[in-house]
Amino acid sequence: MGTSLRRRDYTKAAVRAVEDALWHNSINLAELLGREKTEMLIDVEIGVQKPDDVDVARVAAVFPYGQVSVVAVAGGLDVPRPDGNPTVIANAAISVSFEMEG
Repeated sequence: MGTSLRRRDYTKAAVRAVEDALWHNSINLAELLGREKTEMLIDVEIGVQKPDDVDVARVAAVFPYGQVSVVAVAGGLDVPRPDGNPTVIANAAISVSFEMEG
């Protein structure tokens, strides 16, 4: 989960959600399987109230390696504030996989 407290910045909330997920989870799947990190297929789904306002390239740039695909979908939460700018909450789901030979 990531937030934009005052600026209604859906991209910043999405980036923070991905950073939070990475901070709490190590993506060491490549090492466990004896594969290169560049081979990792990383699929990211970002849930926010305004998916069209997410710059998916900026979200993908958070990852230092792997083949990253980011899609923004309807979800997350906008929490109303007295000043009219809601607090934006984004949720991130990250899947890591590899193309395996038969």
